[in-house]
Amino acid sequence: MAAAERRLGPYWSMTRSQVYRELPVLAEMGYVRLGKPGPRSSQPYAITAAGKRAFSRWLAEAPGRDAIRNPVALRVAFGQQHAGGQLKTLYTGANEYHSEALAMAREQAKEAKKAGDAYGAAALEFAVAYHKAALSWLKAAPAE
Repeated sequence: MAAAERRLGPYWSMTRSQVYRELPVLAEMGYVRLGKPGPRSSQPYAITAAGKRAFSRWLAEAPGRDAIRNPVALRVAFGQQHAGGQLKTLYTGANEYHSEALAMAREQAKEAKKAGDAYGAAALEFAVAYHKAALSWLKAAPAE
């Protein structure tokens, strides 16, 4: 989970429960196999040859449409129903989150470029642009 979060987290959200719910399903399909239990009863999985083939097929599929689900924008849509100060608190929290996430994505993109990972860096640049856009939108959002 930590490795997935480091690699994908800046541009793909996932929860621990989603990951752990899917691993046994993938094992049942023959795409991953369960390894020997690790420290603290961790359950490592490894991709199988069938899993690699399925992954290659998935990469070749059309990606589909983006699913936009922004909890801050959703609450702003109901701005007139907010009690005094709620929007300001909402914006402050969102600004803090996007500022921190922007700094982290920039650092990860820089590291990826330095390591010669042009593709990883390109995906991370998406995260950089997303957080910059969110911060710009927050500055312009109505405040009450």
